[in-house]
Amino acid sequence: MRKLVVTQYISLDGVIEDPVGMENSGLGDWTGSFSRGPEGERLKQQELDAAGSLLLGRRTYDAFAAVWPHVTDSPFADQINALPKHVASTTLTNAEWQGTSILAGDALAAIAALKQAPGGDILVYGSLKLVHGLQRAGLVDAYNLMVYPVVLGAGGRLFAEGVRSNLALAAATTLGEGIQWLRYEARP
Repeated sequence: MRKLVVTQYISLDGVIEDPVGMENSGLGDWTGSFSRGPEGERLKQQELDAAGSLLLGRRTYDAFAAVWPHVTDSPFADQINALPKHVASTTLTNAEWQGTSILAGDALAAIAALKQAPGGDILVYGSLKLVHGLQRAGLVDAYNLMVYPVVLGAGGRLFAEGVRSNLALAAATTLGEGIQWLRYEARP
């Protein structure tokens, strides 16, 4: 069974919304002034190497599809563009980013079926509403979190209201300028 891994940049107060300021949320680019250093780059590469596909919500998909196919100066671009991508959406009818399938209808059932198929991890970037749905459905196997030493006081938080999870800390390390890399895995 494939693991569904939610990977996020997160503030100390749990905000995952708009870390690079592309969503016009008013939060600004709250990650840009920090360097995650070579160890952070290595961890993000390992995360991509373990991935068999990407799973994105509609807003994150639109933002990624507008940028990643045109990126030439990132060591991650070729890999991200080559991975199969699944977008959960009831409104998207045409996905132009190469390798994208649209999960319309009961997206959570389709995602549960994806987890049963062979292959590498299913990696979820951003996608706040989708992540909350995945949490409520009990489909998240692990969280890879880069915790930035900032407090934002507002914004969409990682965990949906009312969601309870038992997690085990699987890895922790300090990166670059005080960013914490944490991997939590779901406990039965």
